[in-house]
Amino acid sequence: MKKNILIIDDDKKLDNLLKEYFRKYGFQVAIAVDPQSGMKAIRTTNPDLIILDIMLPEKDGFEVCKEIRKEYSIPIIMLTARGDVTDRIVGLEIGADDYLAKPFEPRELLARIQSVLRRSSKTEKKEIFKCRGLSADLKRQTITVDGKLREITTTEFKVLALLIKHPGRVFSRDTLIDSLRGIEWEAYNRSVDVLISRLRQKLDDHPKHPRFIRTIHGTGYTFIGVEEDE
Repeated sequence: MKKNILIIDDDKKLDNLLKEYFRKYGFQVAIAVDPQSGMKAIRTTNPDLIILDIMLPEKDGFEVCKEIRKEYSIPIIMLTARGDVTDRIVGLEIGADDYLAKPFEPRELLARIQSVLRRSSKTEKKEIFKCRGLSADLKRQTITVDGKLREITTTEFKVLALLIKHPGRVFSRDTLIDSLRGIEWEAYNRSVDVLISRLRQKLDDHPKHPRFIRTIHGTGYTFIGVEEDE
């Protein structure tokens, strides 16, 4: 089955070049040249991956990435004409899966697309995630820590599952709040800290010497557990 790629970039020349290039490798490609049409295209084309430029009209790619992450977990690769490392850090912190500076070779972007899609496919197929000292059953919503079954609430499990599925990605408090839409709980920044604190207690995870969840001060949280091979 062909994978669908959505390119959100106002550089029409680059868009058409990439479209023809990716088609040669079996991808279906849709193009949007501004944020508004990009959000519409997500709903109409159901892409497997999004290539998102930072420099867009109306609003920048960072804001668009945040909007996408409020509703979708689609893999995102961000592009920028600026080689600033800060852009890369910000992009990854708000939910991008990879980052590539312009100019670039199309084959490099292709390699990154294939890598991100492989990781995404592996994650989607898994029902049980195992890290050293931790096992999480996504279907049953249960966890074991050092071989012992632990009680966990739906809210706690949803946050843990989000972190586990994206190891190394830093999730802001706002992003975690957005991920819990539809669950009745008191949503404000401090409540996320309390939720993480409860979760750490159940994971026997000390914030100063974490095995699983690390605090990125001023930003949010990231999962650092070491995954075990099947």
